[in-house]
Amino acid sequence: MSKGKLNTAILGLNQGGQLLLKASEVLDCLKIQAVADKDTNLAEKIAGQYECAAYDDYRQFIIQNQLDCLLVAAPMHSCDEYVRMAMKKKFNVLKLAPPARDFEEAAEFVRLAEENQIQLAVGNPSRFASSYVELRKFLEQDTIEHIFLMRAFCNIGDSTQPGWRTDPKLAGGGVLLHDCYRMIDQIVSNFEMPQQVYSLHTNQAQDKQQRLYLTEDTAIVTMKFSDTFIGNFIATRRAGAGPREEFIKLYGKDVILAVSDTYLTVSDGLGKVSKEFKCDDDELACTTELLKSFAGSILSPAKNKSFSSGRENLKNMAVIESAYLSARTGFPEEPARILQMASLGIEKAASQ
Repeated sequence: MSKGKLNTAILGLNQGGQLLLKASEVLDCLKIQAVADKDTNLAEKIAGQYECAAYDDYRQFIIQNQLDCLLVAAPMHSCDEYVRMAMKKKFNVLKLAPPARDFEEAAEFVRLAEENQIQLAVGNPSRFASSYVELRKFLEQDTIEHIFLMRAFCNIGDSTQPGWRTDPKLAGGGVLLHDCYRMIDQIVSNFEMPQQVYSLHTNQAQDKQQRLYLTEDTAIVTMKFSDTFIGNFIATRRAGAGPREEFIKLYGKDVILAVSDTYLTVSDGLGKVSKEFKCDDDELACTTELLKSFAGSILSPAKNKSFSSGRENLKNMAVIESAYLSARTGFPEEPARILQMASLGIEKAASQ
């Protein structure tokens, strides 16, 4: 740390990594020391703009720098061993969602972070969207009584996907993990983990055998939160499914609440709107708040609780893992069982 600033580097200069860079410019507490990307020309170009060191070798990037925090935007299959190296060098780490390719890998990162007494956070800018902040206020004030049904929908639209996203070994999962993590985070952080998860997955491959070698592009996840509260989550990134659209709808006693990144509306059972809140936060504003919160948790941990810790995000990963397991077994699965096994493993490793 130099002159009250956190020495910071960014691993991965994709759209997410460049957004982190722009957000860091707004904050006085971060000093960008280095950037890294497999694209040498891109790394050098951006390093020139920010007057910092450029790397295309991730190993040397970690070895040659002593950092207060590492911001990771690169896909995990390209940098997992270097993130582990960074943790062992006691770099605080923020990984843009999703935190890992599967639950086991996420639990390993949590264990490493706790062993090395560093902050591990998962970056989900949607947590800072004004509409979702309003949702949390509504729920805390019990404005909606007796919620009995949740309906969530996530259509990514006809967007271009990198080739590795279709490979289960490289990606770990498809639309649920990579495109809908932020919505699953909203569901779990506001309502806790569902008791049971039942899921069906498919992809564009016509042949059943082919589908085994591709990640899912469409999924339906049914969730049981309690005997009186159930939910359904539909997700797709298939071409032809229409324009991009995401929302969560909650049905309670005489109240229906709908929320997305851009709005929150409250209406009665007949559809009459009693409250409408429009949110025009852009990604940069939300990402800036994300970085501000992460930096605060390092500089003043007593005053600033980690906003989205790795351990907290194990709940999200347990739900996603349960969905993938259910799609394979054809039976409902229990996220709490997966989470409990990981917690026992982390505690056992810590005691050794």
